[in-house]
Amino acid sequence: MKTIIITGGTGLIGKELTLYLLKEGYNVVISSRGTNKEEFISANQLQEYEGNLEVLELDYFKNSSINSFVEGLVRLNICPDSIIHNARSLDTLKIEENGQSSVENLLSEFRMGIVGPYELNNSILNSSIGNKLKNIIVISSIYGIVGPTPSLYKDFKRQSPIQYGITKAAQIHLTKELAVRLADRGIRVNAISYGGVEGRADEKFKERYSKFTPLKRMLNTKEVIKPVGFLLSDGASGMTGHNLIVDGGWTIW
Repeated sequence: MKTIIITGGTGLIGKELTLYLLKEGYNVVISSRGTNKEEFISANQLQEYEGNLEVLELDYFKNSSINSFVEGLVRLNICPDSIIHNARSLDTLKIEENGQSSVENLLSEFRMGIVGPYELNNSILNSSIGNKLKNIIVISSIYGIVGPTPSLYKDFKRQSPIQYGITKAAQIHLTKELAVRLADRGIRVNAISYGGVEGRADEKFKERYSKFTPLKRMLNTKEVIKPVGFLLSDGASGMTGHNLIVDGGWTIW
């Protein structure tokens, strides 16, 4: 049975991926900055999958956290086949009153989206549990491909942080770099750039968003899981360094 690590496994997309992969028969390890295994199982009624799920703390803003996370994997004798980099923090997406982003938040978002995942990959690959790793997936965004759309927001300067798009673009290039650098170890590295996903947006936002996509709607949470399933499958065995766009057509206009 294959084992998959999902960073940010308790968030909007991470939770859906966790539920899907458990039901598909995978062992899943999710990272969280606060939720423990018992809480996650109880909240999502996952008692039947208790033996296939682990929840380990991982906080990219704590210097020793990555080492502790990997030590936890080693202690549990967990050798991951795949890593899905999905962690994010709303705290790093704050914007100042003048509509600009602070240096601290710029650097923190980059640490969350680029530095942390890069370090985690290396820590696992350099450990005793890194031999089975064959698949890395980076969860990115259409804002890593195209610029933001000001008319989508009521207050563009204060609602669309520049550090988000910059980091998502960097994630797409990180995917390409890692695909080249890890190919000799038989590791595939791909990204998925999602469009807007329902879950936090109000009705007015969804109405504005629908005008920018041929499908005339945001993605639902169920639509984010099957593309990941495809990249994990043998059907994608010939793909590496690719950015799979799942956006309802946003980026074709």
